[in-house]
Amino acid sequence: MVDDLALTVRLLRLGAHTLTDAELLAVLLHGERVGEQAVAHAGWLLRAMGGVPGLNRSHPEALVQLPGLGEATAARLVAALALPARRDPFGQVTVTCLDDFAPVFQPVLAGRQRECVAVAVCDRGNRVCAVRIVAEGNSDSAPLPVRDIIATVLRHDGHAFTIAHNHPSGNINPSSGDRHATIRCRHAANTAGLVFHGHLVIGDNGTWNTA
Repeated sequence: MVDDLALTVRLLRLGAHTLTDAELLAVLLHGERVGEQAVAHAGWLLRAMGGVPGLNRSHPEALVQLPGLGEATAARLVAALALPARRDPFGQVTVTCLDDFAPVFQPVLAGRQRECVAVAVCDRGNRVCAVRIVAEGNSDSAPLPVRDIIATVLRHDGHAFTIAHNHPSGNINPSSGDRHATIRCRHAANTAGLVFHGHLVIGDNGTWNTA
């Protein structure tokens, strides 16, 4: 039987590693009221969504429809899942060519069920200082918000940038639209005085350089 007080005390005193995935999710969803039912419900949610990786890839619209969540709880979950993606996990990785960006974008884009556009911002030393998703579409297309891309680079005091998007189908061959997007970004970078390294298409089995 789950002791709700013991669970929260264990989390605070001994660390998150002492709790199971279901127990951590239960604390997130239910706060201090973490009993046996809460942990069982969290375990069911994890199984239904394909574990923690599946939960991370879930769209907010799908989470709201899950039994026992609702908009407020789903919003709290979405916010918690989004926070780790806001950190800069690459530790100032230095890139020397476009292909060096593939491992930077892979953790952000691979496995997603919808097309997303991401931008990697670099400083003058070609160190990656931020990676941000700037657009999300459907299963086979996503808008390319050039203005938002440039604004993201400038907001992070970037000198250069690279864009990438995923193909959920797994086919990494770029479309004519993908190639046109590369041209648009190059023109926008020139106008803003930025360096544009290029555009990658990310798939589960590899990447394609559209530059």
